[in-house]
Amino acid sequence: QVQLVESGGGLVQAGGSLRLSCAASGRTFSSYAMGWFRRTPGKEREFVAVISRGGGNTYYADSVKGRFTISRDNAKNTVYLQMNRLKPEDTAVYYCAATSGVATTTSGFYDYWGQGTQVTVSS
Repeated sequence: QVQLVESGGGLVQAGGSLRLSCAASGRTFSSYAMGWFRRTPGKEREFVAVISRGGGNTYYADSVKGRFTISRDNAKNTVYLQMNRLKPEDTAVYYCAATSGVATTTSGFYDYWGQGTQVTVSS
């Protein structure tokens, strides 16, 4: 069983930056690929980024590529999402998720989910 807790969300002006953190419980954190997803009212959950178990491979949605960076520190059981040059369309609740399978963009393959953290970007 893995518990995930996101933090770092808030209100920022367009063009600003935020760093989200996702703290995981348990001793098997390194066994999971970790993903970030986001959800806006009226829209389905959207893939944002994923990082492999050892952190050697990453993949991003086209909408955030070049602006967001996913990273992980397995010694701290934490995955991060650095968000730069934020846009109003980035406004959403951001969720981290863990999968014991192959790193994937498909939310249905993730085993554990955090409660989410709100990111609001004003214009």
